[in-house]
Amino acid sequence: MSQDVKPTRSEELRLKERINLAENGHEILEKKRDGLIHEFMEIIGDARDVNQELANIYSQARLKLLLAKVYDGEDTLMANTLHVENEPEIRSETQNIMGVVVPEIESEQVTRTVTEREYGLTTSTSRIDSVADKYEELIEKIIEAAETQTKVLKLLDEIEKTKRRVNALEHKTIPEMKEDLDYVSQTLEESEREETFRMKKVKEMSEEA
Repeated sequence: MSQDVKPTRSEELRLKERINLAENGHEILEKKRDGLIHEFMEIIGDARDVNQELANIYSQARLKLLLAKVYDGEDTLMANTLHVENEPEIRSETQNIMGVVVPEIESEQVTRTVTEREYGLTTSTSRIDSVADKYEELIEKIIEAAETQTKVLKLLDEIEKTKRRVNALEHKTIPEMKEDLDYVSQTLEESEREETFRMKKVKEMSEEA
């Protein structure tokens, strides 16, 4: 019980209002927590799929690179990659999921046609083109994985914060305020009984006199 609680009618009313607000807040936070968990479960499924796709594409890209090294030689590969200067453009925006700001990452100029690439068509081979295709696909999948992973981490952090607030209200704040209210109400009732008894005695003494 709080040491600052005074057994007065105004304090009783104030505690009832605070308990009502806390219970409403608890209900809202529970709904937010449940909604966040629902969003989290959907995104974690997407993240799992993206990570699996990323692993598959990486394996394919490594295999194509190995074949190109074997058949075309590392010198030919290096000769083509040295001409590549333009980097992919990445633009990040934001999305609001139940009050949680998460990134929306978009990429440009990642996937290119053979003619858009900066290496020479005469020095390239179909295997080198295939390597470029697969690594461009890999970059796009890495960007997608980064987006989903960041969403997962941000939502998980907000879920933990919301759960702590729900638990604090449910197991500490609201019970303590109800304990204070019980103390105030019981003290006031006792005071009223004592006052009633005192008035009754006064009346009896007055009648006897």
